[in-house]
Amino acid sequence: MKKKAVIILICAAAAAAALWAAREYPEPSPVFESEPISDEIFARMYGKSYKEDCTVPREELRYLRLSHYGFDGQIHEGEMVVNAAIADEVTEIFRELFEARYPIEKMRLIDDYDADDESSMADNNSSAFNYRTISGTDKLSNHSRGMAIDINPLYNPYIHSNTGTEACEPANALPYTDRSLDFPYKIDETDLCYQVFTAHGFSWGGSWSSAKDYQHFEYTE
Repeated sequence: MKKKAVIILICAAAAAAALWAAREYPEPSPVFESEPISDEIFARMYGKSYKEDCTVPREELRYLRLSHYGFDGQIHEGEMVVNAAIADEVTEIFRELFEARYPIEKMRLIDDYDADDESSMADNNSSAFNYRTISGTDKLSNHSRGMAIDINPLYNPYIHSNTGTEACEPANALPYTDRSLDFPYKIDETDLCYQVFTAHGFSWGGSWSSAKDYQHFEYTE
């Protein structure tokens, strides 16, 4: 009798453990919010993406919290700083990408990389505002105004000859420079990211003639 009771208890414990392991957690509610740059966020930015000589007033920028699906298929909360003029448009773009489960590996402020564009791109970080010049030139980038966004940059590099010789940025993106190849996370004109951004009035760097910036979407008034 005791042996039977022990077996029953073991079976009950195993069933309870299986139920516990199989329990489902509700997915977090998606977030798509735009807010002024708080003192806390500005402290992260100042001296990095927001240089001491930055000519863009802090009041013209917005901090976005944006849900997205990662490469792991899970929901993550990303962050981004853009110009206030396009904040609502960008929020809607990322809502549409989220609803389609479009994969974006990570979305952190570039200040987490000390505003070093190469480091951020090499880590496949999607970002926007960074007061800086276009690589190899003394001309301010549209990122300086928060009017440009880079998506999955490792798989969608910037290819240019601004310094006289062809360069690939980030440097570890060389395997993805041949756009005739098929590989995951490639942005082209058939890709949803391209379609959604351009539908909202953004132009794509992959369409440029003198250089190709496959990660880059910018809004020009």
